[in-house]
Amino acid sequence: MPLIHTCYRITDIDRSIAFYNALGFEEVGRIPIGEEAINVFMNQPGDGDMPRLELTHNFGVDSYEIGSGYGHIAITASDLDGALARLAEQGIEPEKPPYSVREGGSRLCFVRDPDGYRVEIIEQG
Repeated sequence: MPLIHTCYRITDIDRSIAFYNALGFEEVGRIPIGEEAINVFMNQPGDGDMPRLELTHNFGVDSYEIGSGYGHIAITASDLDGALARLAEQGIEPEKPPYSVREGGSRLCFVRDPDGYRVEIIEQG
């Protein structure tokens, strides 16, 4: 059974779409859920028909508690410094400068989306 997508609950559709667009995602569809919510589906180029990320906006909800069990999603960048420079132009800064977990390992860093969800960016050449 392959993994299809990850879902986050968001508080502002436009702000979240702008953030994920900056990370290379594209909106591929929306589905209303009655009068209570809307799902926004995001993909990266080449993902095909199945959405990779589902953003759920529940009407009338201003905030969510992420909880201590959530970790992060991870994406790759061929040039981490270049990616971070492009993100900085849009006001997106890493939690701390890029680093490697082990000697000789890939460089990585974390950014947070508008609702506080962490996204790991791993440099892969």
